Amino acid sequence: MSQHYDESSVRVLKGLEPVKERPGMYTRTTDPTHICQEVIDNAADEALGGFARRIAVTVHLDGSLSVEDDGRGIPVGLHPQEGVPVVELVFTRLHAGGKFNKKDGGAYAFSGGLHGVGVSVTNALSTRLEVEVRRDGGVWHMAFAGGDVVEPLAHVGECKPRTSGTRVRVWPDARYFESPRYSMSELERLLRAKAVLLPGVTVTLTVERPEAPEVRQWQYPEGLKSYLAELFNGDEPVAPLFSAEAYIGRDHEQFAPGEGAQWALAWFEDGAGGESYVNLIPTPSGGTHEAGLRAGVFEAVKSFVDHHNLLPRGVKLMAEDVWSRVRFVLSARVLDPQFQGQTKEKLTSRDALKLVATLVRDPVELWLNQHVEAGKKIAELAIRQAQSRLKSVKKVEKKKGSGVAVLPGKLTDCESEDIERNELFLVEGDSAGGSAKLARDKEYQAILPLRGKVLNSWETDRDQLFSNAEIHDISVAIGVDPHAPGDEVDLSGLRYGKIAILSDADVDGSHIQVLLLTLFYRHFSRLLEKGHIYIAQPPLYRVDVPGQGKSRPPRKIYALDEAELTATLERLRSENVRESSLAISRFKGLGEMNPEQLRDTTMHPDTRRLTQVRIRPGALDETRRMFSMLMGKGEAASRRSWMEARGNEVEADV
Repeated sequence: MSQHYDESSVRVLKGLEPVKERPGMYTRTTDPTHICQEVIDNAADEALGGFARRIAVTVHLDGSLSVEDDGRGIPVGLHPQEGVPVVELVFTRLHAGGKFNKKDGGAYAFSGGLHGVGVSVTNALSTRLEVEVRRDGGVWHMAFAGGDVVEPLAHVGECKPRTSGTRVRVWPDARYFESPRYSMSELERLLRAKAVLLPGVTVTLTVERPEAPEVRQWQYPEGLKSYLAELFNGDEPVAPLFSAEAYIGRDHEQFAPGEGAQWALAWFEDGAGGESYVNLIPTPSGGTHEAGLRAGVFEAVKSFVDHHNLLPRGVKLMAEDVWSRVRFVLSARVLDPQFQGQTKEKLTSRDALKLVATLVRDPVELWLNQHVEAGKKIAELAIRQAQSRLKSVKKVEKKKGSGVAVLPGKLTDCESEDIERNELFLVEGDSAGGSAKLARDKEYQAILPLRGKVLNSWETDRDQLFSNAEIHDISVAIGVDPHAPGDEVDLSGLRYGKIAILSDADVDGSHIQVLLLTLFYRHFSRLLEKGHIYIAQPPLYRVDVPGQGKSRPPRKIYALDEAELTATLERLRSENVRESSLAISRFKGLGEMNPEQLRDTTMHPDTRRLTQVRIRPGALDETRRMFSMLMGKGEAASRRSWMEARGNEVEADV
């Protein structure tokens, strides 16, 4: 291994080099389907804006894939700042595109491609890519190889004045993918979904064969309703399928005009699940828009049940009882969607939850009250599910025995007896504990505030642990006695499925995390093994973004740390938001957050960041040595040596 390290050792990746070096950061590398999806999404965005009526995809015999639309065509003129054709910019520059400008008059009001890296990634990971643009009465052609221009933009012919559109043909580079073959099932599902979500748009898939091409075409005149009915697979729903849509009008305080959702729902005796989309982008991992649909439907059904007095005594409905038998299709339209990663499989925009929940509740409740018999069947299904859940909880209770511990007085307990669902937050300080009590969901979230720093228990005997009041309260609250690694432990008394450490996002907060993790590793190791221990991650920064005209209301964006803050500011700059107009706040501690902020960023299951703590397989000895070196009383020399050797890796928190 070379020991040479100087100024020349630092390499700066330019252009599309980062994509080629680390393709997994930008796309799925199992097969080339996702890089082709980027091209399809661009065509779909044209249709979403009302500029295209046809999307045609062809899988060619030579392994290439082409996407053609009849949209406006990518602009071919010179960019006013960069001085190169815009079509070249789009395919060769990361973070270049027509979807960042959301102000009145922008090219796209709603779109899925908001990272600005989509088709440039496709280009970088292809041996060849050709673009043909029909626009302003002319036909233009350009070709790339490995992301570089090999055939400059050229005017190659004429077309009818009213004819326009774009055709992109891609030859994926097999070196970057585990399999060179497209996932035809995924491709068909994607194109069928585009047809569902774009009423009036014809979507075709042609697969060239040596004998004759295979052609499939999709059109759904009833949109989501007919699509969901197709997904029933012959099963009969409990009540008639319900579909609707709702969008924000002008002058709304929180959301932009046009934001909203359309959905289709049906309840079944067996089976649940569904598909969701954001600006036509499929989100197989769900996200906040699905959470909003779930919340809105639950509130509507709960209101219907209460209004008709259908709930038996002693039964309490939960969201899972209503949602566990629903099949659905959801299409959300969000102005600035934030996805988890470039593959966009999960929506993380916190505002989307409130947006969809707000718009869904009233139409669903109105439909239930207009179709009372159907509503009662849905209510009965949910009530049976709740009763079944309560029976399973009672079975667990009987195994606990008759001993009853006196819970610590400062514990604010939850109401639910469903151990798997219950959560306990160990909160740093009384002031943060007060905010957490107001921010929690009292149904299943409990709060135990800790005063000061917990004892370093690495070298404390088990018999002496309870001399420390904080450790005593933690043990009694969770319902498990201290034990050594390898001991036979009875976890039937465990009162919470998740035990989350919630401390400030600063050095002291990190120290408290280490002390509590030391306690759990040394004296409650079975909880770590079973995956019950978590760390809650509150944000360190809040960025207040002012409103930009009627189409974009003010926003609050939270950043976990300095790196995330930098990325947020870069994204805002790309949206042409003036940095001088931003207000950046740094939270000094959890006590500074009001309950609503704490709930949205740290405690709500759909918008928080909760990291599970596990011991890496095969790292037991290494973990024990590290704890001993960090927490042992006689290890000062070892800690000093370790800090001298690793101190350069520390990131300053200023």
